[in-house]
Amino acid sequence: MVSCLQAIATKIPVPDALVVVSAHWEEQVPTITAGRNPDLIYDYYGFPPESYEIKYPCVGNPSLAEDVYRRLGDSQIEARLDQKRGFDHGVFVPLKIMYPKADIPCVQLSLTKTLDPLQHIEIGQAIQGLNEQGVLIIGSGFSFHNMKAFFAAETDESRRLNESFEAWLKDTCCSEHPEERRRELLTRWSEAPGALFCHPREEHLLPLHVCYGAAEAPCTQRFELTIMNKKSSMYLW
Repeated sequence: MVSCLQAIATKIPVPDALVVVSAHWEEQVPTITAGRNPDLIYDYYGFPPESYEIKYPCVGNPSLAEDVYRRLGDSQIEARLDQKRGFDHGVFVPLKIMYPKADIPCVQLSLTKTLDPLQHIEIGQAIQGLNEQGVLIIGSGFSFHNMKAFFAAETDESRRLNESFEAWLKDTCCSEHPEERRRELLTRWSEAPGALFCHPREEHLLPLHVCYGAAEAPCTQRFELTIMNKKSSMYLW
């Protein structure tokens, strides 16, 4: 995972600013961090002491937060600015790997508690064009997120379910489908083979829906990984 994120950072232009959609923040409406100097939220437990001493002192970007808020409103999506919330580990962990100098301003955009896949595609559509301003949109989630399965003995069935969903995700994101069809497939992701095994709860998949909505195209490059003995993947548009 670390080497893949580092490699991706070298493949793309260094952005002027970042918008990160993390699986670890859900609100009633899409919410954007708007503070100038967000703290870090160590939203995990049972980790080594040094994991609670990680620093990532990047600044916020209130003007970008306002831009995201305006774009959502222009698309008739109710949204909210949050001046106080910090960055959770879905933000500072990948950013510390990709941009260790912490010198790129960042805002975080929440998921919504509905966990509705179409709604998250529409959130992505609303922020289309940010990349033209030098903004990199990062969907911070996981293509496989069954915590029990990570720590259970692998079986032929668990391997089949994992690989089946990865194959479906690859075809869905990378193949030359009409965009209407791709949107339908992602909206109905839970019907895919192995979907509910890989995602008993969908919050770690939905950042991908936001990224797809912002791109509305087949992905440019797919990266295949094995993490904790499970197949997973990253997608670059």
